[in-house]
Amino acid sequence: MSQGGPGHSARGEGGTPVAHGGDLDQARALFPGALEPWIDLSTGINPVPYPCPPLDSSLFQRLPSAADHAALRETAARAYGAPTAAGIVPAPGTQILIETLPRLMAPCDVAVVGPTYAEHAAAWGRAGHTVRPVSDIAGVGDARVAVVVNPNNPDGRVRPAQALLALAETLQARGGFLVVDEAFADFEPVESVCPQVGPGLVVLRSFGKTFGLAGLRLGFAVADSERAAALAAALGPWAVSGPALAIGRAALADRPWLAANAAARAGDAARLDRMIARAGGTLIGGTRLFRTAAFPDGPALFRRLGEAGIYVRRFAERPSQLRFGLPADKGEWCRLSRMLR
Repeated sequence: MSQGGPGHSARGEGGTPVAHGGDLDQARALFPGALEPWIDLSTGINPVPYPCPPLDSSLFQRLPSAADHAALRETAARAYGAPTAAGIVPAPGTQILIETLPRLMAPCDVAVVGPTYAEHAAAWGRAGHTVRPVSDIAGVGDARVAVVVNPNNPDGRVRPAQALLALAETLQARGGFLVVDEAFADFEPVESVCPQVGPGLVVLRSFGKTFGLAGLRLGFAVADSERAAALAAALGPWAVSGPALAIGRAALADRPWLAANAAARAGDAARLDRMIARAGGTLIGGTRLFRTAAFPDGPALFRRLGEAGIYVRRFAERPSQLRFGLPADKGEWCRLSRMLR
């Protein structure tokens, strides 16, 4: 399964396409006569973007400086509760971190707790690792690396920090580590493991989903200083653009905006739950940025919504289930409500 992301089809192990949300080209191909403009509810991206501050034109004209990077790392360390800014790795989106981490380790056994974001298993497989899907952290077994998305996508399942830290300690003793993808943690009442990062733990944090700026391409790894340095070296110099560094620094420091949006998106998620229930859906779970539900005839509902220009996320392996992102404004809420009645 895939988290909402840019609408590109990456390739998994063996060349199998990995489907993503946000692909309106695919939506138009599936439903060529659909009502325009499309309402794209196939991603888990905040529909209310952060108001970007005015940017000095020099940010577009010069390479980012070491001071620019350092300032963002300091701000991100405070925002995520990381022990030190030396453990923060800014990247052009978390996807490149998901791709890079497997290449920094010799092939080994990797357990991915799922069903979850498909790119994790695909990236480790492409790098030559043996990937084993497991349903819970209790099934990690003798793997050297494990991947957990917390809260999980698409069901919103949350695992306690204490259990994750215990698993990280076990994997570290084997010469491995735990990857915890906290892409949807910013708006959720979950305990982040960022403050406890060490040699056995790497945490991924998404910027674009929380702040509604996926096109900016910004994400972070939080790790011990040694692994952070290796990740940064693999990404190379100037991996993040000057404008992204500046906007990221402003947004991460704006705690009032984050708190207000967390509350507003919680209200939106509750509203969406009521609409799903009226449509006969059974809520599976989700976060404040997306809701996943099962319907008596999921494929038919997906088709009706698509023909009405509303694109939601479907899952080939679970055809009864659909995932809904949040509408952006009154007009979109009204269109969705009419179709779900």
